[in-house]
Amino acid sequence: MRYLYILPLFFSFFTAKAQVAAQHCGYDFTSYLVLDVHENGKKETIKDLKITIVDSAGNDVINLNNVYSWTNANKALVFSLNYKIDDTGKRITAETDKNAKSRWFFPFAKENYLLSVANTFPAENFSIKVEDIDGKANGGLFKTQIVPLNSYNMYVLCSAQNERQAMQFGPRTNRPVEIILER
Repeated sequence: MRYLYILPLFFSFFTAKAQVAAQHCGYDFTSYLVLDVHENGKKETIKDLKITIVDSAGNDVINLNNVYSWTNANKALVFSLNYKIDDTGKRITAETDKNAKSRWFFPFAKENYLLSVANTFPAENFSIKVEDIDGKANGGLFKTQIVPLNSYNMYVLCSAQNERQAMQFGPRTNRPVEIILER
């Protein structure tokens, strides 16, 4: 008779364990590429650059039918600067930043360039092309630079996937790709 009382407790343990295993990360199947683009000897991010993913011929990679990223279908894969948001998730402008409590949209990127890609993105097949499209307006006339990508350059956002990536690629994961531009 007393085993009948223990039996429901036994089954509730396995049910709770299954629920925890079934939970998903809010960023399942998503990774970020983060770029720290600056001039040699300086730490400030160079703004107003055109940064794209290119193939081996130097052509922009198009996100056909969201095969490489869950956003911007059928458009070139273009990096943007990380930005600040308020407590409600709304983007903050330079004027409202002074009056509001803010945080970075992607906290690990700080004031760097970023691009959301699918976890299956074949980074090793592509490169990053950095172009100064505004000339001297951003502090200099910087040379165009092409930098090869690797799988370990991706920030895998969910912990189980991140742990697997760390075991596969080693400790270099989840660090921005440093790109030093020359004038």
